[in-house]
Amino acid sequence: MNKIRLLLAEDEVALAHIVRESLEEQNFEVTLCFDGEHTLKKYHESKPDILALDVMMPKMDGFDLAKKIRETDQTIPIIFLTARSQPKDVVAGFESGANDYLKKPFSVEELIVRVKVLLSANRLLERPLNGTGKENYTIGNIIFNPTRNIIQQGITTWQLTARESDILRILCQSGQDMIPRKTILKSIWGDDTFFNARSLDVFITKLRKHLQADPNVQIINIRGVGYKLVW
Repeated sequence: MNKIRLLLAEDEVALAHIVRESLEEQNFEVTLCFDGEHTLKKYHESKPDILALDVMMPKMDGFDLAKKIRETDQTIPIIFLTARSQPKDVVAGFESGANDYLKKPFSVEELIVRVKVLLSANRLLERPLNGTGKENYTIGNIIFNPTRNIIQQGITTWQLTARESDILRILCQSGQDMIPRKTILKSIWGDDTFFNARSLDVFITKLRKHLQADPNVQIINIRGVGYKLVW
């Protein structure tokens, strides 16, 4: 199995070395940088499979670095590693070109899972339900079962309507990437008329209320473009 080549930018030196050593133990090839300018140089030199970027770095912050990279590369996955977890920071991260946003403190195990999701063919990590052979989705600490139209957190279960379940399934399949409104509308309703668009807005509002069980889970509206399901 080929090693995953990960470019890690983190200005907290102790944390950076811990993360690098932990990843290397899991068959990763890690290039380590401590500022934005050096990271940009190493990105061009090493051609990594994926980037894990701290936001607050000297010389060039993670947001500006991601924007610079996205000028010429729209495909390489980018994960932000940051203590800045306000909704506006999360939105700014995705708008700068990130595919995922991991809040500090984080476990290396969670970072590895997110890396594997972003590098998978459909950018989706699916898990079988116990004893059923079906599949579910893990959203933060919420489990979504699209077959039964339910979401679960611990021992608590919420029932979704079939339409709510269809929309949430499409959002999950996007792998935390932005999905256009037109894609959702045409997939579920068959067209993107004004009436159906308003219906989608209503169902998104209902889903947000259901997903409040985990405050880190958000459906972000990219105005006039589409939605991102993030956690």
